[in-house]
Amino acid sequence: MTVLHLERREPARNWLRFYNIAVMPTLFGGWALVREWGRIGQPGTVRETWFESESAAIEAGDRLRQRKERRGYRVT
Repeated sequence: MTVLHLERREPARNWLRFYNIAVMPTLFGGWALVREWGRIGQPGTVRETWFESESAAIEAGDRLRQRKERRGYRVT
């Protein structure tokens, strides 16, 4: 299982946000990209996307990480 934790902190705008990206196997032989996001210290929203292969899930997670980094999130 691969897990990545990103945060965006801008106290002047009261932005304290997190974004988690995880790639894990499913019970049915596929792979899941699990995303969780929200305000730091609060429960987040969770979404799961299924893929046929681990490499496809990791590639999608990497594209998502790049998009979040362009928006100011940093890996912690």
